[in-house]
Amino acid sequence: QVQLVESGGGLVQAGGSLRLSCAASGSIFSISGMGWFRQAPGKQRELVAGITAGGTTNYGDVVKGRFTVSRDNAKNTVYLQMNSLKPDDTAVYYCTAAVKTQRWGAQRDYWGQGTQVTVSS
Repeated sequence: QVQLVESGGGLVQAGGSLRLSCAASGSIFSISGMGWFRQAPGKQRELVAGITAGGTTNYGDVVKGRFTVSRDNAKNTVYLQMNSLKPDDTAVYYCTAAVKTQRWGAQRDYWGQGTQVTVSS
């Protein structure tokens, strides 16, 4: 089994910064893509940022230029540095990872439990 554990959420004032971390553990053979999604109350879950094992990144339009995703492959950990936070960034942030648990097995997506980020105005 594979577990993803997020940390780093909390309450911050508009214009402030937070750094989220997500560590994957368990029966891991390899991880390809890792990333972050978020879901605000009454809204659909949306892509925040993604990163491949080779370091190629992509971002949702609303966070480009403010958020930076990175990863440490040796630690199976993905990070999200969030700067210039706005009240509209308030949401539960979920990390995800595409994991193979065996060399010849199928890849599947795993999700963390989510961490709350609240930005006050």
